[in-house]
Amino acid sequence: MKTLTVKNLFYISILATLQSFSLYAQDEKITVTQDQRFEQLLNEKRKINNSITINDRFKIQIFTGNAELSKKTLLDFRKTNKKTDATIVFHTPIYKVWVGNYKTRIEAERKLVDIKKRYPNAFLVKPNK
Repeated sequence: MKTLTVKNLFYISILATLQSFSLYAQDEKITVTQDQRFEQLLNEKRKINNSITINDRFKIQIFTGNAELSKKTLLDFRKTNKKTDATIVFHTPIYKVWVGNYKTRIEAERKLVDIKKRYPNAFLVKPNK
């Protein structure tokens, strides 16, 4: 069995050091290509994140009933109020249409006055409270 001498270890370490100078990890140039639909998907995700129900916010319930009528009510509301958030919520066995996402009760009550002109049975809701 051969043992390495100090002289041999010195030569091996110099050789390893010299070889490490010729190594390099990566090239600096990086090119990323992404599908155009990716940006659209991100925008939709941002919109969804902004509309996620926050428990301390007020909503206005404009309809309670079955699935078909709730869908019709939701579509009807969205036609006239494109900027207001609206969704269908299911609590067994009924469907509810909730609109808006208001931080304060005063803000929600002001909007409720306008909504009651078209949906007279509308009222304020504070989810999970």
